[in-house]
Amino acid sequence: QVQLVESGGGLVQPGRSLRLSCAGSGFTFSSYVMSWYRQAPGKERELVAAITSVFGPTTYADSVKGRFTISRDNAKNTVYLQMNSLKPEDTAVYYCNARVRTSWPGRSTYEYWGQGTQVTVSS
Repeated sequence: QVQLVESGGGLVQPGRSLRLSCAGSGFTFSSYVMSWYRQAPGKERELVAAITSVFGPTTYADSVKGRFTISRDNAKNTVYLQMNSLKPEDTAVYYCNARVRTSWPGRSTYEYWGQGTQVTVSS
C-alpha cells in the first residue's frame, strides 16, 4: 500500500533550524513530483516547496525563500525540507505530498498525502 511518513517535527526556538523527512513506499517514488505543504490553525493549507527531480527544478513560497531548501533522494525514496532561521509564523502542521499525472491510457492524477508532522517555533 502507498505510504508517506513524515518525521523530524518538533518544538524549536526562533532562529534555529529543523529538517523534516518524508519516506515514501508502495509507489514509484522517482516518477512523482514531491512537495511540502503546511497548515496553520485557522488557515488554509499552502504550498511551501516542491521538487521535480533530485537536483530540481524547485519552487518555494515567498515566505520561505532563502530560508528553506527542499531536496530528494530517490534511492532512499525520501524527500527533505531543511528549515533554517525559523520564525513563529512557520508554526504549522507540515504535510508531505506526492503527485503524478498520466496521459495514457487515460488522463489521470495520482496524489498521496502524509499524515503531517507538527512544527512549533516559539521562545
